[in-house]
Amino acid sequence: MIPLRHIPVASAAMTMPSPTPASLRRPGRDAIVIAHRGASADVPENTLPAFEAAWRAGTRWVEADTQPTADGVAVILHDDDVDRTTTGTGRVGEYTAADLARLRIRGLPGARVPRLADLLALVNPARAVLLEIKGAHSAEHIEHVLAACRASGQDERVFLQSFEVSVLERLTALAPARPIGLLVERLDPDPVGRCRALGAVAYNPEYPEVIATPGVVPMLRAAGIAVAVWTSDDPAEWAALTSAGVDAIITNTPAELLAWQRRRT
Repeated sequence: MIPLRHIPVASAAMTMPSPTPASLRRPGRDAIVIAHRGASADVPENTLPAFEAAWRAGTRWVEADTQPTADGVAVILHDDDVDRTTTGTGRVGEYTAADLARLRIRGLPGARVPRLADLLALVNPARAVLLEIKGAHSAEHIEHVLAACRASGQDERVFLQSFEVSVLERLTALAPARPIGLLVERLDPDPVGRCRALGAVAYNPEYPEVIATPGVVPMLRAAGIAVAVWTSDDPAEWAALTSAGVDAIITNTPAELLAWQRRRT
C-alpha cells in the first residue's frame, strides 16, 4: 500500500475563485495550479480521493485522463492498460464498464476506477477539470464525453485537450464553439499557426520545452492562446516557468506549488 502523506488544507482566509467559466488564462501574476491526475504525489492517480485531496489543498483545477471502455463508457484512466494502477490486467478497451468496476485501485483499498460522470459529479463553481481525451476516439466516443459534460451541469468548467489531432478535429466538428487545447511533447515550428489551424485556444507543451525556449510564451499569449505546461514538481522549474509567463503549471504536487506561490507574495 502506498503511504498517504498529509495534504495541507487551504486556510479559511484564502480567497476562493469566483464562479466563472473555466479559463486557462492566468488571472494575475501567478500561473494557475493544475493538479496532475489529482494530488498524485500523495494519493493514487486519477482517483476520486486524489481529486478531492487536490481541491482540499486549495487548487481550483485538476487534470484527468479519459478513455472509453469496450461498451463506450468514458472512464478515468491514463494508461492504455489497467496493469499498473489496478488489480486487473489487459487493455482498458477490452473491459466493459461493469467489468472495470470490479477492479480495485492499487494502494487505495476499496477504490475503483471512476467513470467520467463520477468525477464531474464532484465539480462545482469553485472547481474545474482539465480533461485529456486519451488516445484514439471515434466520433461516438467523443459525443459520449461531451454528453457527460453537459449532463453534469458543469459543462463550462471542463476544458478538453488532446495530443491527437483527429480527436481535436472531431471535437471541433461536434462542438464548434467549445474551447480546446493542443497537447505537444515538442514545440512546433509555428505554434500559433498550428493552434489556429486546429481552433485551439491553449497550447500545452512539456515544461522543458518552455524553459529552453521561453520566448514562445509571449508569442502565444499575444495571439490569445494560453500556455499550460506539464508536468513540473520542482521549485527551480516553477521559477523559470513563472518568469517565462506561462498561464498554468500542471504538477503532481499542487499543495507545494501553491505554498511556493504564496511565499513569493
